[in-house]
Amino acid sequence: QVQLVESGGGLVQAGGSLRLSCAASGSKFSFGAMGWYRRAPGKSRELVAGITREGTTTYADSVKGRFTAVRDIAKNTLDLQMNSLKPEDAALYHCSADTAGLIYWGRGIQVTVSS
Repeated sequence: QVQLVESGGGLVQAGGSLRLSCAASGSKFSFGAMGWYRRAPGKSRELVAGITREGTTTYADSVKGRFTAVRDIAKNTLDLQMNSLKPEDAALYHCSADTAGLIYWGRGIQVTVSS
């Protein structure tokens, strides 16, 4: 059974940093693209950072230069280093990964940024 487990969220002051981690497991096949998405109250879900198995990354314009996605292929992990956090970064963050033609999601982890 494929599982994605997120960790590392919490409360931080504006300007601070957090590092989110996602560990994927349970697939008989390799994991393809992985990514971090977020959904703030009253807003639609958006891609924060995505990374292919080959290492090509995509970032939302709002986080470029502040967030960095780091993937470990061997460990099936995807970290998101978030620096210079802003109140508008507060959201429920979900990890996703595709494997065997399906996309799987983690349960989500809350990030709160106080101004």
